[in-house]
Amino acid sequence: QVQLVESGGGLVQAGGSLRLSCAASGRTFGVSAMGWFRQAPGKEREFVAAISWSGGFIYYADSVKNRFTISRDNAKNTAYLQMNSLKPEDTAVYYCAAEPGGGSWYSVHEYAYWGQGTQVTVSS
Repeated sequence: QVQLVESGGGLVQAGGSLRLSCAASGRTFGVSAMGWFRQAPGKEREFVAAISWSGGFIYYADSVKNRFTISRDNAKNTAYLQMNSLKPEDTAVYYCAAEPGGGSWYSVHEYAYWGQGTQVTVSS
């Protein structure tokens, strides 16, 4: 089992920055790829970024490329999402996820474990 707890969300003005954290407990964090997803009101949950257990493979959605940075510290069992140049359209609940299966890391259906989410609101 893996438990995930997100933090770091909040209200920020457009152009600002936030850093989300995802603290993990359980035996698989160190060997599990991690993903960040988001869900805006009335919309489906969508992929934001993913990182392999070693950090050697990183993927981003086109909408956040060059603005967001995913990272992880396996010694602290924590994954991060640094979000810069935030836009109102980035407003959503952000979720971290762990242990994708053998399919696409871009898919919500691939991840076995999810956090409870943290709200990010970007005002214009």
